[in-house]
Amino acid sequence: MVAVFVLDAQIQKKAVPKKKTTAAQRAALAKADSLRKVRQADSLRAVARAWAVADSTRRADSLARRAVELARIPRYRTIKQNAFGVGEKLVFDVNYGMVTAGEAFMTIARTDSMFGRKAYRIEFGVNSLPSFSWIYKVEDRYLTFIDVEAIAPLRFEQHIREGSYSRDFTADFDQMRHVARTSEGEYPIPPYVHDILSAFYYARIVDYSKFAVGDTIGLHNFYKDKSHELIVRFLGRQELEVEAGTFRTLVVEPLVKEGGLFKSEGRIVIWLTDDERKLPVRVNTKVVIGSIDVELREYFGINGPLPSRIK
Repeated sequence: MVAVFVLDAQIQKKAVPKKKTTAAQRAALAKADSLRKVRQADSLRAVARAWAVADSTRRADSLARRAVELARIPRYRTIKQNAFGVGEKLVFDVNYGMVTAGEAFMTIARTDSMFGRKAYRIEFGVNSLPSFSWIYKVEDRYLTFIDVEAIAPLRFEQHIREGSYSRDFTADFDQMRHVARTSEGEYPIPPYVHDILSAFYYARIVDYSKFAVGDTIGLHNFYKDKSHELIVRFLGRQELEVEAGTFRTLVVEPLVKEGGLFKSEGRIVIWLTDDERKLPVRVNTKVVIGSIDVELREYFGINGPLPSRIK
């Protein structure tokens, strides 16, 4: 036991006393610690800047790729026109020789949403009068849905009832993919193809002020299963009196190969008012026997003044 106490006393004697830290040493340690923290902060800021640069580069690359993708997406053209609008209604007498055989109308009752696009709903109809129907009854309807901005058809419908003959035909036009999907099949189409009714309205927005006699415009008309070239020839100007009034008119001739609205058996001539509206005043078409004159009797809801009307 005594030996233990002696040994313990010897160990205590050998313990090294702790050195006291001076103020200068503490200051040096604090400075070193501060420099270390500054270096750590600089390092973190450098990492953050690197991440920011990398993220900005990724965003820029993403935006550039998106811009390229958007540029590849086809877009509809935009055509501004004041020739026609919603509310327009035109009423015509249909004369066969000296006999008034029927009545025709063209209306733009409203706009409809068609495949996500805003479209004019335009209807053309022909009805034989009761006094003529016992000879040959006609109840034809044509519908076209014209894109409001592009002035190109998105859908066409034809419902023919003539005597014992009937025909129903529809065509949806994908003007961006250049495909017509009809009730009878799917067919390729050229850009901004027309049906025969939409072509009629497109002819109304053409500026003929600088046209000389014989000048033409070229369109494409789809019907049944193929597209046909449709040339509209300018024939000049003429003063014309019909039931609706007397007008200065532009005279044009669509060279229709096929279309259904007007037959291809003979010549078709159209008189349009010589102003911005270009209302159809008269249509003359040859048929197998004789000719048919369609003359404007009344008009409502037109899209502005009609300065070409003389009286």
